[in-house]
Amino acid sequence: MTIEFRCLPGWKGRLPEPKPAMGALPDWLKTMPKSAVSELLGGGAVRTVKQCPPFVDAMGAGIVFPLIADLKVTDGVFEWDSGLPAHPLARLTRSPVGVHLPEQLTGFPGVDPDRFAVKFTNGWTMRLPEGWSMLFSHPHNRFDLPFRTLTGLVDDFAGGFVHFPALWVDPAFAGVLAAGTPVAQGVLVRRTALAISCREMDAAELAESLELQDALDADPGVYRKRFRAKTAQE
Repeated sequence: MTIEFRCLPGWKGRLPEPKPAMGALPDWLKTMPKSAVSELLGGGAVRTVKQCPPFVDAMGAGIVFPLIADLKVTDGVFEWDSGLPAHPLARLTRSPVGVHLPEQLTGFPGVDPDRFAVKFTNGWTMRLPEGWSMLFSHPHNRFDLPFRTLTGLVDDFAGGFVHFPALWVDPAFAGVLAAGTPVAQGVLVRRTALAISCREMDAAELAESLELQDALDADPGVYRKRFRAKTAQE
């Protein structure tokens, strides 16, 4: 399955490219220990989220979209120099970020009125596989970033640029967000109606669930081992 991205003439090689999220995992996840000592357990060891496959797989799912230029933040002032050439016909800004008006958040519950919203520029159009849409969100589990990208679902939009609105949640942040920093994560989804069924487990299903729970407690790798075995059978 291929997603085709296109940028303006003269921008290829100058513009950070979207990339598979699994190849853009943050350094803190790579250096995180697999276990840690818990005072609540009397000094016993406990697995960290690095040993939680769903946590890691979510971070590696889909595609991450990059900040298109270094963004320097000092006392709430943003500065940048993208170095991207102007195009005589294109209307796309060369700025990595724009600002949403505060009034655009009117009625948005849970949002501090003193926080402002930005819009990260995406320099790439995309052609999605037929029948698929893309769900955009904040880079998964990336609470270390000083913003929170809002979630949006976009259908195939081959000629347009999808930009990323975000709340700036750390007004004290000062420093440089480097070009290439993930500002959004996109995962392919199908817009199909789902049927939901809720019921109690029967005896066989309960036994299966209990066996799996015991296996997970005994072996932290059983989740992936069983998934690989199932995939190989299919």
